[in-house]
Amino acid sequence: MSRGFNFKNKPTNPVRTTKLTATAPAATTAPAQAVFDRLPDSAWLREAQLVRSAKNPDSAVAPLPFSAPTLWRMVKLGTFPKPTKLSTRVTAWQAGQVREWMAAQAAA
Repeated sequence: MSRGFNFKNKPTNPVRTTKLTATAPAATTAPAQAVFDRLPDSAWLREAQLVRSAKNPDSAVAPLPFSAPTLWRMVKLGTFPKPTKLSTRVTAWQAGQVREWMAAQAAA
């Protein structure tokens, strides 16, 4: 008899389950925004630090109120600053450029 999962998504051995309770993220909202505000203009920000994501619950406190696909659409259209390629797999924006864009959006 094998342990774990068979390929029909049914467990072969009994597993205890526990009920998960949700915690309120309100306590982390203000400090995360404060961290963004304290960053120097030369700091590098990656996509996960800028936009909200359903996969990452901590991103609910991201400084930009839209998703990653919207961010890349805006970059392509030229309405958001282009990122800098730091290495083969790392793309980032400077905090100062993001702040300037946010200020321009607030003024418009």
